[in-house]
Amino acid sequence: MAEAEAMYRRALEGKEKAWGPEHTSTLDTVNNLGNVYADQGKMAEAEAMYRRALEGKEKAWGPKHTSTLDTVNNLGNVYADQGKMAEAEAMYRRALEGTEKAWGPEHPSTLDTVNNLGILYADQGKRAEAEA
Repeated sequence: MAEAEAMYRRALEGKEKAWGPEHTSTLDTVNNLGNVYADQGKMAEAEAMYRRALEGKEKAWGPKHTSTLDTVNNLGNVYADQGKMAEAEAMYRRALEGTEKAWGPEHPSTLDTVNNLGILYADQGKRAEAEA
């Protein structure tokens, strides 16, 4: 993972220089660096990357774009891992609403978010919500 982190940091630095910090390609790398941090258990760093990516994607593509919603879901995962259940639920619900509209209820991205929301409810002891 250290090698992946180093490569993403190098790519991010190059993209920021070439295209700027708010270019969509730069933001994809920011999101991917967030994934690496999350995989390493560095949740504060992951959250910072996802927040940066989300802010930029909302400006570039809008709040309902599927790439924006992917980052919303990722941020929900980080919040859940941090025990911030209300924040996680808000992110998952936002991602779910958007992916259902964009791709429909049976799309794998929609179902990933449904699964995440179900796990969150189960972890909170909300069995009826988790089952639904």
